[in-house]
Amino acid sequence: MAKTPVTIVTGFLGAGKTTLIRHVLEHARGRRLALIINEFGDVGVDGTILKSCGTTTCPEENIVELANGCLCCTVADDFVPAIEALLALSPRPEHIIIETSGLALPKPLVKAFDWPEIRTRLTVDGVIAVVDGAAVADGRFADDPTKLAAQRAADSSIDHENPLEEVYQDQLLCADLVVLNKTDLLTAAAMRRVTAGIRAAVPRAVKIVETREGRIDPAILLGLAAAAEDDLAQRPSHHDAEDGHDHDDFESFVLDIAATSDPAGLLARLAAVAEKFAVLRMKGFIEVSGKPMRLLVQGVGQRFRQQFDKPWALGDARRGRLVVIGEKGLDRDAIIASLTG
Repeated sequence: MAKTPVTIVTGFLGAGKTTLIRHVLEHARGRRLALIINEFGDVGVDGTILKSCGTTTCPEENIVELANGCLCCTVADDFVPAIEALLALSPRPEHIIIETSGLALPKPLVKAFDWPEIRTRLTVDGVIAVVDGAAVADGRFADDPTKLAAQRAADSSIDHENPLEEVYQDQLLCADLVVLNKTDLLTAAAMRRVTAGIRAAVPRAVKIVETREGRIDPAILLGLAAAAEDDLAQRPSHHDAEDGHDHDDFESFVLDIAATSDPAGLLARLAAVAEKFAVLRMKGFIEVSGKPMRLLVQGVGQRFRQQFDKPWALGDARRGRLVVIGEKGLDRDAIIASLTG
């Protein structure tokens, strides 16, 4: 039998991976798809969003959620069983999409396709790196060169590493296609600057597609036939010399949020907390008093958006919960006190 193609969708926290995948599902034109969703955190926000699509091309049983882990670190325990379950479906999926966590390094996952149980049945059709253009333009993944020079002048022994920049660059370096998302938030000059930076970071020719809200024809993303598992040497990584990798640079926790009658005020508080404590990402569901629908809240740094996405299910405990993600050393107690006090 022909190998089933797999598309890996990578991209930093809040880049728009889930929105892009939802668009693919809604415009699949009858193509049978399956999803594996890996999140950094205990609340499966992305999986819940995608399961609510209600598309016949990717029914709920075709969606596998693997929360609070890293697929490439748990190949035997999580990834292989998930693949087995999807390939056993009838009808069998024609294409599998993997959404990595926003902190994942894609190259170790591509290496997992060398496992005998996987290589004979699957091929990596392509690695798609989704980029939050506004976050790049704001300098989220780059150090302040003046500040860094001052630090090194004060202490010549400083061996500086920026974990955000390393993850971002590793995602670009493994890509077959870069989706420059959120272009509606960029000026023409910022767009040129961001595009030039991406091209400078990736040594090989990789196409960059510009979009907003992840609106791309699935035909552009699926069917690249890259066979990335056979092309690993052309995908350098900051971690190639390491024997494996870890995620000790980042941490997350789940915050219970009481019902609110003032969503705008709550988002303003969340943005203020994100700025004060350098939170990278917040996402989750909030109960709004008197409203039958739950409020989906998503924040990247201080940039927040909200929408009522679906009614609370019958019998659901209307429980507001947010995943908070940041670099190691996040002041959890102070964040909780700021939002619940």
